[in-house]
Amino acid sequence: MNITNLSFPHAAVQIDAAGIATLTMQDAGVLNILGTPVIDGLRQALAHLRDDDSVRVLVLRGSGDRAFVAGADIAEMAALNEASAQRFISNLRDLCNAVRHFPVPVIARIPGWCLGGGLEFALACDLRICSDEAQFGMPEVKVGIPSVIHAALMPRLIGAANSAWLLLTGELIDARRAQDWGLVNAAVPPAQLDDAVNKLAQGFAALGPAALRQQKTLLRRWETMSVDDAIEDSVAEFGAAFNTGEPQKFMNDFLASKRRKQG
Repeated sequence: MNITNLSFPHAAVQIDAAGIATLTMQDAGVLNILGTPVIDGLRQALAHLRDDDSVRVLVLRGSGDRAFVAGADIAEMAALNEASAQRFISNLRDLCNAVRHFPVPVIARIPGWCLGGGLEFALACDLRICSDEAQFGMPEVKVGIPSVIHAALMPRLIGAANSAWLLLTGELIDARRAQDWGLVNAAVPPAQLDDAVNKLAQGFAALGPAALRQQKTLLRRWETMSVDDAIEDSVAEFGAAFNTGEPQKFMNDFLASKRRKQG
């Protein structure tokens, strides 16, 4: 299989022939900690991939299996003042936004620790698949800061009560509870994690790329609209889909397959 390899500061990218891109954090410590140089490198990689029309789906992962991302760099944050703290968190916000508004589906591969800024990074992804040994938490209050930026996505994802528990106590939850709460889409044995992520990614890669990009765009737009406005907004998108040729191809393929089975 033809694979394209790209290198960025603190990030390695592979894109296979099906359009499955995998972005792996590099040189960020054994727990994949988000400090400013790492954040900058990841943003650079995401900006490059955003403009690559061959990409059908993006998988985000850390190096190794101890963690997805175990948080932001406490050593760096301990030296911040008000102004530098705002610059630091704005940079992390922009990284998470680059994922959240990435034009195709983004899957977080979570084998172990997923904490603080790392959980915010995961929340910015569309889907989260974890090992059943993974641990999740927002422990910021335990080091004197509130959970901010993409922690704001949590209440609509897992509800007010569960969000309050995570954000106010700073305590951890395991993979089973994360799945029960809807924080992750699936929790599987560690040996099955890569297969689960790859199967999901391959499913996306087999879909029409234009339709998938349309659907991702609609999901983001609907978040800021009333239900009635979202319904009306989607009418034009449905019509525009027929300019791509994908509905004709996929629908006719479906009808041909149905005729073969009936014949």
